Amino acid sequence: MKSLMKICLKTDNSGNISLSLLFLRIIVGVFMLTHGYGKFLMLMGDGPIQFADPIGIGVTASLILAVFAEFICSILLIFGVLTRLSAIPLLTTMLVAGLIVHARDAFNVKELALLYASIYLVIIIAGAGKYSVDNWLFKRLKL
Repeated sequence: MKSLMKICLKTDNSGNISLSLLFLRIIVGVFMLTHGYGKFLMLMGDGPIQFADPIGIGVTASLILAVFAEFICSILLIFGVLTRLSAIPLLTTMLVAGLIVHARDAFNVKELALLYASIYLVIIIAGAGKYSVDNWLFKRLKL
């Protein structure tokens, strides 16, 4: 019983942090990539672009920024390449979606975007972990 309590209440999880960050990066990256891929196809299509312009920079520019964040940065995030920098456009996109695009909607509508934003904030703070290209580069460049 004491060992079960020790396992359940242990707060030093430093050995599991990098593995947790790897799972978090892959899961959130793949999930967001599914949103970005549709936007990428819309950007590459021949028809007129129908997309929101929440910050007043134009429909095409808004779509390009969304594709960059949700498609390109998600791929970088999955592999842990420039992870903290890659998470910034993702965080920004989710804050715009949650706080501007869905500003007047009920909380349950904006909740997913804000949850994604929270995850990206954690990734910006924590970094990629040791199972990442960032870690490999850090060691290789002897930074």
